[in-house]
Amino acid sequence: MKKFIVWTALILGILTLLFFFVFVPIMKSSTKKHSPEETITYTKNNNNIEVFYCRPYKKGREIFGGLIPLDEVWRTGANEATTFETKNDLSFNGETLPKGKYTLWTKPGLSSWQVIFNSELYGWGVSFGGVASRKPESDVLKITVPVQQVPEVEQFTISFEENPQAMTLSWDQTKISVPFQ
Repeated sequence: MKKFIVWTALILGILTLLFFFVFVPIMKSSTKKHSPEETITYTKNNNNIEVFYCRPYKKGREIFGGLIPLDEVWRTGANEATTFETKNDLSFNGETLPKGKYTLWTKPGLSSWQVIFNSELYGWGVSFGGVASRKPESDVLKITVPVQQVPEVEQFTISFEENPQAMTLSWDQTKISVPFQ
């Protein structure tokens, strides 16, 4: 009986190691082919901001109101939750976002989006059921911004603009600008 328990524990240990060191990296690399990682930085006007996210493609799909439901929280990209790190305090619509690292979530709507900075850092953006992993009690700042219609953007893109200073999110025929100081 003792040998059986030892062998069972050994086999379970080996299977666990295989899962974390073989299966998980293979799974991550295969998902990254479809939604590659991107890190963007903004270091102008005394700001030092870094955003890490994964960039899914449209591929002929209906995006907002289809793949991404309207009026539900979205992880704002694919794979891991998008992170937003600032080395200094920022002001959004008169509200302060303290320096630090946050996950960035959005709640897309037809005419406006809610942009959410959350203090929890999540390993993945959604649960196994496909629901956003965000814990609302850890929200630090929420901002509502209007939607702009633009020519079609094939791959989800986060970028920064200087005049006026803003972070932009663009995909499909939708763009939002999140001004900050």
